[in-house]
Amino acid sequence: MTSLLHSRQLLAALYEAAVSAVSPAPLASAALANLDIPDDQRVWVLAFGKAAPAMANGAVSALRHSLHTIAGGVVVAPDAASPPFSTVRTVSGDHPVPGQRSFAAAKLVGDTASAVRGDDAAVVLISGGTTSLVAAPVRGVHELELAQLFVQLMDAGLDIGVMNAVRKRFLRWGAGRLAVALAPARVHVLLLSDVPGDAPADIGSGPCMPDEWSARDVASRLGDARLLDHLAPSLREHLYLAMRGMTGETPKAGHPAFAHVTTRVIGTNDVALDAAVGTARALGLRAERGACALTGEAARCGNEIATALVQRAARGERGCVVWGGETTVRMRASSRDDRGAANSAPSITQAAGGRCQELALAAARTLAAAGENASGITLLAAGTDGRDGPTDAAGAFADTTLWRRILESGVDPDAALRFHRSHAALSAAGALFRHEATGTNVMDLVIGVVE
Repeated sequence: MTSLLHSRQLLAALYEAAVSAVSPAPLASAALANLDIPDDQRVWVLAFGKAAPAMANGAVSALRHSLHTIAGGVVVAPDAASPPFSTVRTVSGDHPVPGQRSFAAAKLVGDTASAVRGDDAAVVLISGGTTSLVAAPVRGVHELELAQLFVQLMDAGLDIGVMNAVRKRFLRWGAGRLAVALAPARVHVLLLSDVPGDAPADIGSGPCMPDEWSARDVASRLGDARLLDHLAPSLREHLYLAMRGMTGETPKAGHPAFAHVTTRVIGTNDVALDAAVGTARALGLRAERGACALTGEAARCGNEIATALVQRAARGERGCVVWGGETTVRMRASSRDDRGAANSAPSITQAAGGRCQELALAAARTLAAAGENASGITLLAAGTDGRDGPTDAAGAFADTTLWRRILESGVDPDAALRFHRSHAALSAAGALFRHEATGTNVMDLVIGVVE
């Protein structure tokens, strides 16, 4: 079936096809060409996230083609980038935990927003990573305690929707507050989705979208995650004051600022999945999308995907299956002390691995257990942004021999799974999928091939 390409090469080629389909620059350029912005209206470009430089370049290209005046703007990305236009500034923020660069970037966003006139138009480009990159606390919340909240939420393994619902409560530019700052200017928001369901309010913590979560909702979710009692003092006070009506709520749907906002999602995980399937079929493979989305615990998903592939092989169903979504990694409860801090296991921001690598390692265990029934099965789990957690890899490959190869290298793969140290185990067996940053971000892909 794969006479033209080795299975790993095939999986890498399908990954490239998926990523190319959600290339931010052409998506943003095409979307801008369809926006109704008067020729004589000054335009500001604000781009945040992992895809910010590419999205800004695409937007500026379209605006220059239509001879619009680009009054100014700001681009905030994880790494340094060249300005897309002479009037637009570029800066770097911190990810996945905000730090001084993020706080400085948030200030620059505020300075830029204050320069926008009421008769101007603002093009706001948002992609994955925005929440941390332009993070700064609302008044009364301490910077270090905001950063601590990011770590606590990631360690708890909450899904991105709940994480952003909590984080936006305390963010200067989350929960629609950027739209309020830009009002009454016309605001055109273009989004590259990195969240399941593609809800605009969830992407980047919804800088220009009303917040449907009340303070009591946020407290309830924190309570469910057993984090409410461990909330830092300034965050707890801010939340409780809002619950008691002593401070204002986050901007809701009826706020007049949102009457000036239009929103469009221009790239999604579905687009990437369809491209991978289409490319596989063009190569002569039987290909389809997996029946369910990637969600929940990474290790559990890895086991379920490997099991599904083994079952397909047992039925004689050859070909390619593609899954998409975003899993989580929950630190072991036994690794926390009575203050909610990490103890015997590392924080997820320090653990050597990411969710895709953990998924691949768990899948390898299941494939190894299946023995000959898993022969001919190979899968790739990778982030579409080219990075998986705080590592140098986008993800990893897995097959029926991987678990044994890790053992032969002298690494205990069971311990690697238990303590979220998949990177070292996969590296020892030569299974990492290293890739440069792609400039886009629409969650993760798992591509499985049954030969």
